[in-house]
Amino acid sequence: MMSLSSASDAQIIVVGSGMNSLVCAALLAQRGKSVLVLERNDRLGGCIRTEELFPGYRHDVLSSWYPLFVGGPAYAALKPALRAAGLEFVQCDYTTGLALPDGSGIALKQDVADSARRLDAWAPGDGAAFGAMAQRLFGEDAALTFGLLGQNPYGAGMLKLLFGEWRRRGLDGLMAFAADSLESFRRWSERELRSDAARALIAPWVLHTGLGPDDACSALIGKLTFAAVVAGGMPVVKGGSQGVVDALAKVIEQHGGRLHTGAAVERILTHGEGRRRRAVGVIAAGREYRASEAVVCNVTPGQLYGALLPDAPEPVRRRAAGYRHGRGGMQIHFALDAPPDWRTPELRHVPLVHLTESMEQVCASVTEANNGLLPARPTLAIGQPVAVDASRAPAGGWILWVQMQELPVRVKGDAAGLIDTPADGRWTEALREAVADRVQARLEPVMPGLAQRIVGRRSYSPADLEALNCNLVGGDPYAGICSPDQFFWLRPFAGSQGARGHRTPLRNLFHIGAATHPGPGLGGGSGYLVAQHLAPRGGRSET
Repeated sequence: MMSLSSASDAQIIVVGSGMNSLVCAALLAQRGKSVLVLERNDRLGGCIRTEELFPGYRHDVLSSWYPLFVGGPAYAALKPALRAAGLEFVQCDYTTGLALPDGSGIALKQDVADSARRLDAWAPGDGAAFGAMAQRLFGEDAALTFGLLGQNPYGAGMLKLLFGEWRRRGLDGLMAFAADSLESFRRWSERELRSDAARALIAPWVLHTGLGPDDACSALIGKLTFAAVVAGGMPVVKGGSQGVVDALAKVIEQHGGRLHTGAAVERILTHGEGRRRRAVGVIAAGREYRASEAVVCNVTPGQLYGALLPDAPEPVRRRAAGYRHGRGGMQIHFALDAPPDWRTPELRHVPLVHLTESMEQVCASVTEANNGLLPARPTLAIGQPVAVDASRAPAGGWILWVQMQELPVRVKGDAAGLIDTPADGRWTEALREAVADRVQARLEPVMPGLAQRIVGRRSYSPADLEALNCNLVGGDPYAGICSPDQFFWLRPFAGSQGARGHRTPLRNLFHIGAATHPGPGLGGGSGYLVAQHLAPRGGRSET
C-alpha cells in the first residue's frame, strides 16, 4: 500500500464527470460536503458534448434530449440553482413521430388525448389502445413502475412500496405486474394493437435501452418510453446540451467543490482488511488524492473491478467480467442550409422522428446486428433540435441529429451484400462513411432534395464513440443491455460479497452511472440516489 498524507483532499471524491457524477457532486456540495470530481478527458460531461462541427452550427455530438432529467427527482432538487446558473430547457408542441420509407408518416404532439385521436385517425382502434396503455402506466401502475425505477432497490422505501402494492393488488396482482414487465414488445403489440403502422411507431423506442422488440422486458420499456415522451415532451438545452454541464459545474464550484480534467483515475486506494476495508482515496495522473468519507465511481463494472479495484473479491470480479454490453451505436450529424422537405410536411416540426418499415424490420435489423452484420435497412432516430431551439444554426439553417442503435461491435459482413467489410471486423473511416452513405440514401426518399441542402456531414462509428467516452464499451450507448438479468435489482449484476445496486464490497465505495440502477437515459437517477444516501436532507449518512 502506498503511503498516504494525513490531510484529505475532499470528503467525497467522484470519479468521472457524466450526468450522474455532476448531479451527485452538485447535491453533495449544496448540502455542505467538500467534493472533488476527477475526469480523465480534457472536458467535463461524459456523454454530453456540444461542438460547432461546421461554422455557425452547434451540434450535440452524443446525447441531445432530456425528458428523463426534466421529469425526474434530480432536476426537481437542483432546479432553482441550475436556473440561477443559466440553464434553460426549451421544448415545442410536438414530441415524436414516424416516417415510413414511402414518405408517409404521423406527427404527435405533447398531449396524450390529442395523440390518441391522431393515432386513431391514422390507424383506427390503436389510438384507443394507446390511451388505455397510457392511462394504466400513469394511473394504476404509476406508483409501482416509477417507484421501482426511482428508488434504491435495496432500501427500506422499496420494501414499503412492495408491501403497499401487495396489500392493494394481492399476490396475484403483483405476479401479473411482474409477468407483464417481462413480456416482449412483439407479443404485447400483436395482442393489443391492430395495425402494423402503430407497431412501427412504438417499436423503435425499445432500442433506446439496447433491447429489441423480441427481447424480454421490451414491452414495458417500449410502452414506458413512448408514453413518457408523448406526455412529457422532448426538452433540449437552449444553445446546446453543454449548457447542462456548465450549469452543474457552476453549482458545484459555487458551493466549494472542485473539478479537475485530464485526471485519469488509475486505482482506488484502500485501507484495512475484510469488512473493515475502506476506500481512502484514488491515484489519478500519478498523484494521490485522499477522501475522508467516500469515493463514488461513474465507470463500467469492468473498469471498477478491473483496473481500479483489481483485488476485489473473486466472485465480484467474475460477475463484472461477465457483464454484457450491447450493440454498437452510431451518430451522424448533418448541417443543412434549409429545413428538409419532408414528404409529410408536419414532421418538420417534430423533435425526434423514427424511420422504419415496420416492427418486423426493427426486429430483423437487431438480429442482423446481433450476428455481426451491418443492417440492410437500419432503424433511424432522426433528431431535429432546431425545430425546438433555433439558436443552434444560422438563420434559415437546420441540423439533423441521426442515431443508429443496430450496429455490430465487430463487423462480420453486410446484410445487403453491398459494403466491403475489413477482415479483422474493426471499424474504419471508410466503413463508417459507407454506412453514413447508406443512411443518407435512406433519408432521401422521405425528404427529397436532402443532398443539395447539406453544408456538412460528420459521422461517429461505434469505435469513435468509445474513443470519446470509455464507458461506451464497443460503442454501446447504454452502458450495458437492460435485459432481466441486468435490470432493476440485478443492475449491474446479481449481488455478491456486498456488491449490489450502488454498493460495492467496500462500505464507502459507491458505483453510479448508466451501468447501475435505474439504467441509461441521462436522468441523473443513480447520482441522485447515492447523494441522498451520503448527505440525506435533515439526517446522517449511514456510511
